[in-house]
Amino acid sequence: MNKEKYYITTAIPYCSAKPHIGNVYEVILADAIARYKRQKGYDVFFLTGTDEHGLKIENAAKEAGLTPQEYTDNICEVLKNIWNMVGASYDKFIRTTDDYHEKAVADIFEKLLLQGDIYKGKYEGWYCIPDESFYTDMQIVDGKCPDCGRPVVRSNEEAYFFKLSKYADRLIRYLDENQDFIQPISRKNEMLNNFIKPGLQDLCVSRTSFTWGVKVPSDPKHVVYVWIDALTNYITALGYNTKNPTELYKKYWPCDLHVIGKDIVRFHTIYWPIILMALEEPLPKTVYGHGWLNSGGDKMSKSKGNVMFADELIKKFGVDGVRYYCLAEMPFSSDGIITSENIIAKYNADLANNLGNLVSRTISMNKKYFDKIIPEAEKVEAEQDIKLKIAFTQTIEIYSEKMDSYRISEAIESIFVALSCANKYIDECSPWILAKDKSRRSRLGTVIYNSLESIRIAAVLLMPFIPESSKKILNLINTKESSLEFGKLKSGELTKENEILFSRIDNLIKM
Repeated sequence: MNKEKYYITTAIPYCSAKPHIGNVYEVILADAIARYKRQKGYDVFFLTGTDEHGLKIENAAKEAGLTPQEYTDNICEVLKNIWNMVGASYDKFIRTTDDYHEKAVADIFEKLLLQGDIYKGKYEGWYCIPDESFYTDMQIVDGKCPDCGRPVVRSNEEAYFFKLSKYADRLIRYLDENQDFIQPISRKNEMLNNFIKPGLQDLCVSRTSFTWGVKVPSDPKHVVYVWIDALTNYITALGYNTKNPTELYKKYWPCDLHVIGKDIVRFHTIYWPIILMALEEPLPKTVYGHGWLNSGGDKMSKSKGNVMFADELIKKFGVDGVRYYCLAEMPFSSDGIITSENIIAKYNADLANNLGNLVSRTISMNKKYFDKIIPEAEKVEAEQDIKLKIAFTQTIEIYSEKMDSYRISEAIESIFVALSCANKYIDECSPWILAKDKSRRSRLGTVIYNSLESIRIAAVLLMPFIPESSKKILNLINTKESSLEFGKLKSGELTKENEILFSRIDNLIKM
């Protein structure tokens, strides 16, 4: 039986510096979605990587006394280590310096040039080096970039341009016919009203002011600019080329989901689809522009001294603690906030008090009352049993709907509602009182069984978010059962020795 394919990508971060937790959030988010889709039985291909060409890297390498390749090799290794540290289960990591990518980019450029979608002209205007973006006099604000606020420089050079305007009407029709293409919907309205409908300017797609990049084969003094070089990674990683695309490309393209930051939605929902239209290739199904994970109320920046790094946070909260906070606290359509106080509060309330406490008390009671043997549940259900099962049934429905629409924090919230019900179930049923009455041993077994089953289902639901902790929970109750149907936990098996999954964190901990 062939599985349905699911192709998911992150944006490829610029390979210029160690990524902060706001950057790392994106790969954690994409990883959670990829893990969920694998659980659902999809054949998942998860791509991430690095954008490694351009003037900024050329300058940074020069300052460091390295070649651009040496510089990007070092940064890429740092980034890859962090991606692996946070548990990113990617299937491929592409670098835009990979030889197959560079060859495909050169071929794509020549194809677009030969068919008249690219033409030579002259660029004069303002350029933001960090963002690799051009702006007109009307767009800059007090001599600074309208996106990042940093100074822009005047640029005047020969360049090749891509005819965006040629495809504007076709793009508008596509957006009208594909309501899920841009998520959340507010980003779609922004693209249409602020960029597309006022009139698309043709896009500068080559530079002559630096040499670190893919040379234009027919005009090698030009370097292919970021829009064609970086954006096409999503197809070149699968083996796309202009003559004979690979079976991998034919299998997984079009992309099911591009996960990107809200600041690059324009590039992925205007430039990228138009490039694909010109190549006569299918367009991605959905582009999700997530918000920023801000430090307190501000965007993270070195100048403000408010940057948090994933590796440092992991030392204090563990991988799953960091993953959980990022995923649980980021809203679907707005920015999230991260502070040391918020992480501690969320960790203690959800992971230590709710989930951790439920697992610990249930495992302990099963050992105390049934010598670790998982008991059987009575066939006749009490009112509390029915309420518990309804709570989990409702949670599973909500969880699936939220995950399928990429509302990750809301999916997680639904799980913790069910966990609260499971903790309340134990309090109301009071197994410590039932244990004093031998005639109620069967009822005691039911309460313990239902509590263990609640833990199992919760662990399965939490697997995309806190995979290592979820595995530990399933190991504690000695099961690999992944069904979400209540009652699938096998009686008669032995639970393992208890362990503390999430110890409460001292609120005085220093970040």
